[in-house]
Amino acid sequence: MTAFTVLEDHAQWQTDFERRRRASYTAAGLGAAAAERMLQDARGDAGDWTVAEITDAGTRVGYVAVAMADADDTRAGRIGDLRVDAPHAGRGHERAAREWAEEWCARRGASRVDVRLTGPVGDLFDGYSVRGQLRARRVDSPPTPPAGVTVRPMTPAEYPGWLESEKAAYVSDIVRAGALGPEEAAHKSDRDFADLVPEGLTTPDHTFLVLEAAGERIGAGWLRHGHLPGVTYGYSLHVQERHRGKGFGRAAMAAGEQAALTAGDGTLMFTVWGGNDVAMGLYTSAGYRVVEESRSKDVPRPAA
Repeated sequence: MTAFTVLEDHAQWQTDFERRRRASYTAAGLGAAAAERMLQDARGDAGDWTVAEITDAGTRVGYVAVAMADADDTRAGRIGDLRVDAPHAGRGHERAAREWAEEWCARRGASRVDVRLTGPVGDLFDGYSVRGQLRARRVDSPPTPPAGVTVRPMTPAEYPGWLESEKAAYVSDIVRAGALGPEEAAHKSDRDFADLVPEGLTTPDHTFLVLEAAGERIGAGWLRHGHLPGVTYGYSLHVQERHRGKGFGRAAMAAGEQAALTAGDGTLMFTVWGGNDVAMGLYTSAGYRVVEESRSKDVPRPAA
């Protein structure tokens, strides 16, 4: 029978958690310094976790970690870790631990439970909606120049129109992923862009690109270099809808990879929002691996 005991001292879990996270980040293509930076963020969050030991007939078989947070005016629970040791896997402990975590969150007022996955978990969280994926790929050599596509810097005259379009697309992505409603998403978009590009087109360590084919603008790109050590983050590599399905998506990614290499970074990273199956398929076919995947599920509050 699966049982749970909340630990006063979870140093042993912390050590095991960090080892597994570090290995997962490295396997996804991050260098050692970038993986360590990602781990620092996870380490900071871990201080707030309630960690329970999963046991079966008195034998420890794994761990589950949970926490509460206020996110975008929503009281949300978080499953920070759910690990069953290999010799005990597949015996129902994983599902029992997920249900224990959901109940723990619901009893503390959560209306939603979030989980961030960093490795394969089978079908354990199939009932959770995918909110987004962080993907990355090592760029070991210059990409093949996109045939028929030219890439140039964005001009000051083009920037305002691009910014409004990008903010609107960001709102649409958030709403489609089910993370926020339209009004809340619009406020988030305004805040995030003000923080990310405070100096507009001249914001340091950012590259803004325009893609053209046959003399016509077909898309644009926005990248931040040094987002993590050796990592360029692609906030957007966008191909206009009427030009999609012509191979320009790969051309945009190649432009981003070249920009990363030019800036001295060896990895390109993206976030793709849940519901954007076309982008997910494109990234998979181009060799971009999932670093983290965020999912969530609404949970009913228990009767008083």
